[in-house]
Amino acid sequence: MLDDDAALRSHGYQPELARKIGEFGNFSSSFSVICILAGALTMFAFGMVTGGPAVIMWGWVGIGFMTLLLAACLAEVVSAYPTSGGLYFMAHRLGGPRWAWATGWLNLLGLVAAIAAIAYGCAVFVGALANLQWGMQPTPETTILIFAGILLLFGTLNSFGVRLVNILNSISVWWQLGGVALIVGALTLAPGERRSVGFVFTEFVNGTGFNHPLWGVLGILVAAYTFCGYDASSHLSEETKQAQMAAPRGMVRAVLYSWVAGFVLLAGLLFAIEDYAGTLNTSTGVPPVQIFIDVLGTGMAKVLLVVVIVAQLFCGNAETAASSRMVYAFSRDGALPFSATWRRVSSRTRTPIAAVWLSVGVALVLALPNLWSPTAYAAVTAINVIGITPAYVIPVFLKLRFPERFEPGPWTLGAWSKPLGWISVVYVIVLTGVLVLPQTYPITFKSFNYSGVTLLVVLLLAWIMWITKGRRSYKIPPLGNSAEHAAVAEGVV
Repeated sequence: MLDDDAALRSHGYQPELARKIGEFGNFSSSFSVICILAGALTMFAFGMVTGGPAVIMWGWVGIGFMTLLLAACLAEVVSAYPTSGGLYFMAHRLGGPRWAWATGWLNLLGLVAAIAAIAYGCAVFVGALANLQWGMQPTPETTILIFAGILLLFGTLNSFGVRLVNILNSISVWWQLGGVALIVGALTLAPGERRSVGFVFTEFVNGTGFNHPLWGVLGILVAAYTFCGYDASSHLSEETKQAQMAAPRGMVRAVLYSWVAGFVLLAGLLFAIEDYAGTLNTSTGVPPVQIFIDVLGTGMAKVLLVVVIVAQLFCGNAETAASSRMVYAFSRDGALPFSATWRRVSSRTRTPIAAVWLSVGVALVLALPNLWSPTAYAAVTAINVIGITPAYVIPVFLKLRFPERFEPGPWTLGAWSKPLGWISVVYVIVLTGVLVLPQTYPITFKSFNYSGVTLLVVLLLAWIMWITKGRRSYKIPPLGNSAEHAAVAEGVV
């Protein structure tokens, strides 16, 4: 294992960012971005309609397990390539510039869509709190205004430097775990009847309007959306100490701990549902809040709602940090328009501030369709998943396709690398196919699932930019040590 700065130089980059994050801090970045109190709760209503309790719970188990396998396979590649560029840099070293270009744009789409989804979901919860406290009825316009304010907060906090981000991420871990314990404990200990085990694990609800049961499994998006963003550990690796071990460990541990804690949280909520239809059609607009009210009363519901909102703010702030590092790295290699602007690093904080504000600005644009489309939020979450999940598996696929090009780092799967890698590739292909399906019937302009169209548009634009500019402007630096220089000369990488 090389010294951190020496490892970075061996990949051709000079250290520019402040290396202030330890192993726990790196783990906390991915754990904060996954944030079960954000993803699982904001998508809870969607799951109640698209499969119900059975799909929510078993989807969580299955998607969580497969995500853990994928994260482990990707972590092995991260150990070998601990750079802020993350997925696209790995794809370039293993497959070449075209693979890197497509991977980078998919990754960037997923990261920015995640900021939009997290911040908008948080705005919905803030609206629910305002409804309980002051009787304010949430509207698309007020939600967008709250959403814009949240994005402004993310941009401001990330402009102060990685030390503050690291502190907030570390607090976030304990806040989330404590929040889950508080929510589930309160719901469990409160007086009243609870739903049966059969209801929680076997009750199937298909409210999509499609008669075919396939559409009932769309509820797996609850888990698929939540288990996104664990590549934050990779994007912060140039600011992490002992990154070749800390970053892969951080990714895998974040997924594992979120998997267990999320199962407890979702089970606690489902056991506590008193009126399924009433919960789904709550005036607050947020079914988990209605569960809190029914079981614990309005006062305690407000307390738990504040706990959830703060966790979501931690989550979005961590995602903004990861996205900005991706923007910085992609610009450093000349892949974005006006790259010279987005790659600038503040001399005071050693943070890519311009990249931070670009990330939140694009996130604002992505969420604007929520003003007129009731399904736009689900589409944004699907864009997040459909953009970033294929990007996760591309380096894994290239490692399998060109094994001679891959030199493992100190964190490795050994003999398990190949079989788990191919399982992960098949999983992502199937998941992507499910996520582009229409989500409600009848299919109208407002209800259409635009995630697949968005994916095709992004890939088309990426291809156009590649042939017009990218193939001339995009370039990663030559490898730093003599052995790697020889590999380049021989055309191996």
